[in-house]
Formats: sequence, C-alpha cells, structure tokens
Amino acid sequence: MFILLLAYTGLRWGEASALKVGRVDLDACRAHIVEAYAEDNGKLYLATPKNHERRSVPIPRFLADELKPHVKGRGDDDLLFTAPQGGPLRARNFRQRFFAPAVVKAGLGHLKVTPHKLRHTAASLAIAGGADVNVVQTMLGHKSATLTLDTYGHLFPDRLDEVSKKMHKRRSKQLAKAKAKLEKAERKAREAAEAVAALEEDAA
Repeated sequence: MFILLLAYTGLRWGEASALKVGRVDLDACRAHIVEAYAEDNGKLYLATPKNHERRSVPIPRFLADELKPHVKGRGDDDLLFTAPQGGPLRARNFRQRFFAPAVVKAGLGHLKVTPHKLRHTAASLAIAGGADVNVVQTMLGHKSATLTLDTYGHLFPDRLDEVSKKMHKRRSKQLAKAKAKLEKAERKAREAAEAVAALEEDAA
C-alpha cells in the first residue's frame, strides 16, 4: 500500500514515511504534508518538507478506501507506515529488501524503477486525468510552475488537440444558437407579413 501511496500522490519518500495517521483525512481524500524525514550520517530527523512547502495532496478514492482498515484503531500520532521492526521506513533498506526484488520479479528490472521515480508516475497519471500545471505543481510540492513544466511539459502538448476541439465545439454551439435565433426572427417576420397580407385581402 505504501507503493500505491507514492505512485498515486507523488509524495517524496521523506514526506510519505513521516506521514502520520492524524494528517490523513480519508473521507476528504487528502493527505496534509507538514513534515518530512531527512537523513544525516545515517541518522533520521524530522524537518519541514522540501522548499518548506506545507501542502494538501489528493488521495484517490480507491486508495483512501483501502487505507481505512489500515488506520482503524490507531492514534493520530502513529506513523501511517512503519518498518517491520517499528519506526520510520528507511529508503535504502526498503529499496534493497522489498522494492528492488519486487521490480525484478515483475519483469521490470530493465526499466531501473526506483521509489523516487514513482513521483513521475503520479505526475503522469494526474496530467492524463486532466490536471493543469498548477495542480501538478501543488501536488508535487514544486517551488514553481516553471520547474513542473521543465520536468513534465512534454506531457501537456497532447492536450492541445483537446483545447482546439473544445474551442470548435463552443463556436459551433454559438453559431447554432445564433442560427436558431435568426430563423426564429425570420419565422416571426414571415408570419407577421402573412397576417398583414391576410388583413389586406379581407379589406379588399
């Protein structure tokens, strides 16, 4: 489930491993990122997220539903995910003992997938789902939208066709509305002319 969290939220390892039960609102499908684990000479310590950006990150409904049994009965200050022996997950240990073997077993070893690359997976899924650059920026905790565009800009051009189609659809709708309005006016004018002609004929 930890892997799904990384792949669908775009959290950095330190942010995800520091996430506490009380900072996850599963009904609202949000994770509130206020701190992250960092490492110095093999020692873990809590710090603010990168760029000092506290943020709220969306959690897909299916994942929120899967997490509910996982957090049931646990305290708000408990870590959402812990190492097998307790305490925070360490990136190197997790990657060597669990992640890398799972990647090889899945036949994806040649792709050199790492936990950090799951941030790219999350960004790609968000963009494919219609998220704009500002949403992706907030989701990933980037300092600026420029960084987001520099990294994922190549994923956005596919939406140019979508924009042109929407513009065409909107214009077609406006033209159809204007045409209907004109036809209605012409019909009323024709009916008025016919009524006048009938009156003149009766008068004659």
